[in-house]
Amino acid sequence: MDITIIAETQGDNLHPVTSQLVGAATSLGASPTVLCAGGAGADTAAGIAGVGKVLSVVGDCFSTFDGGAWAAAFDAAAGAGVIIGAASAQGRDVVARIAARRGVPVVQDVVAISQGLTMTHPIYSGKAMQEVTIGGDCAVTLRSNTFPPAGDGGSAESATVQQSGDVKIAVQEAIAKASARLDVSDADIIISGGRGMGSPDNFEHLYSLSDKLGAAVGASRAAVDTWDEIPHSMQVGQTGKTVNPSLYIAVGISGAIQHLAGMRTSKYIVAINKDPEAPIFKIADYGIVSTWEEALPILGDEIAKIL
Repeated sequence: MDITIIAETQGDNLHPVTSQLVGAATSLGASPTVLCAGGAGADTAAGIAGVGKVLSVVGDCFSTFDGGAWAAAFDAAAGAGVIIGAASAQGRDVVARIAARRGVPVVQDVVAISQGLTMTHPIYSGKAMQEVTIGGDCAVTLRSNTFPPAGDGGSAESATVQQSGDVKIAVQEAIAKASARLDVSDADIIISGGRGMGSPDNFEHLYSLSDKLGAAVGASRAAVDTWDEIPHSMQVGQTGKTVNPSLYIAVGISGAIQHLAGMRTSKYIVAINKDPEAPIFKIADYGIVSTWEEALPILGDEIAKIL
């Protein structure tokens, strides 16, 4: 089986989820080719066990992210077969565009994959899981923190593919209000706030706790829609980011189905809400009926003792 992996990167470095993509590919018996945008993380990718080849796809289209331009560049460099990317906002965009260019099926947010390309992914806002089998070429994104990562010790050959300068470039400027903080897609611990926080200024309490725990701060759609100070990049849910951390702490979040779709697979869920009838308590492993002002300081102290 020929598999090409679109590497997920952070700046000039390889994102850890790329090792998980390689692990999934090698479990299918493949020796995948890894494509690195602009060459970022190529040396690290070559050192992942099981990787057959690393291609640094370079060109001016990689100076900023544009899904169409990146998909065109990767499509030209990738061989036939299965395309695998991460189920991040960027990964889903690029992989779907490659699938459209090739006229092949695309399956997003896969949580299990086996020989014969039988895959499991959520449907109906995560309320059900669908199993599909594809018999030919396809494009797939895999949910992070779901597949065991491949180990180190690889020594894959590397090459560079130069893309022409006439690929469309979209210049995008992002004012990252929390650019130095961990993204929710990457975090093993997430603390999310909802409209029950009362004010965007109160998210500083979540940031303070997250710094102590090495966590990321997320938000519900209600919080994002209500306050301009809470950016969409923090949103967890059906129209935001799907996360799968070891610990998810929901503070002042009622638990609308759209939010639950993005975090219900978290290993442990702790909910803090003053409304005992809040839907979030139905899926929480631990529920605390309290205001966040009362519960958050105590919760932070107790979690810090065990981390």
